[in-house]
Amino acid sequence: MKTITKMLLPSVGVQFTPFSIHKTHTTRPTTPHSLKKHSLSNSTINMSSSFPKNTNRKLPILLFDIMDTIVRDPFYKDIPSFFGMSFNELIDSKHPAAWIQFEKGLIDEVELARIFFKDGRDFDLEGLKACMSNGYSYIEGIEQLLLALKKNNFEMHAFTNYPIWYQLIEDKLKLSKYLSWTFCSCTYGKRKPDSEFYMEVVRHLEVDPADCIFIDDSYCVLRQKNVEAAAKVGIKGVHFKNVDLLLEELSLIGIDILTDEDQ
Repeated sequence: MKTITKMLLPSVGVQFTPFSIHKTHTTRPTTPHSLKKHSLSNSTINMSSSFPKNTNRKLPILLFDIMDTIVRDPFYKDIPSFFGMSFNELIDSKHPAAWIQFEKGLIDEVELARIFFKDGRDFDLEGLKACMSNGYSYIEGIEQLLLALKKNNFEMHAFTNYPIWYQLIEDKLKLSKYLSWTFCSCTYGKRKPDSEFYMEVVRHLEVDPADCIFIDDSYCVLRQKNVEAAAKVGIKGVHFKNVDLLLEELSLIGIDILTDEDQ
């Protein structure tokens, strides 16, 4: 049995038809614990029965990529402009691994500045950070969706490849009003689509992978692999294109979003 209600997200003009599905979800209560590193013995991962369950937690848990899913990424336009280059020129001149190392927390911003360019040229690090901060903004319609999900008591976490500069995003946009910055590559030393990063998520949350939904943008093939990697561990993956299509995807999955008048 299912009931259907409609809501209009404020300032978006998007009509969403949520589904109320009579389904019993059970999970283990959240308790403090320490994360442990585990090795993967094969590429097929089955954690569908890894955790005992209870009825105290609303499921599914939503895992959001941040850049170009919730927040505009300034890397593609603003940063090349800051350096007076085209995007392709920037890619050709920067160190191929520096940013990845920074995202994994293996180097700090001072070391990033030292090795960012192949030729070792200096640049204004604080100016670069200011440029990035100025470029951060919410993707159209996404903040209203996050607010609606929060009002309906969905548990939401960031699951992102990003360096310690995620704090610049938080300072400007206050994402923590809606979700927790739980799974950042810079704190785990791992990046999507590394299978072990996804395993860390389900171990930390203490839920079955099937009780998580991961939303990531499909800007390029590499990011599409992030959703594919989620599926390999049993997490439902959704490619984000825009808020309208995301609402449709969530409704098909059975996500409940109720208006105040429905509650």
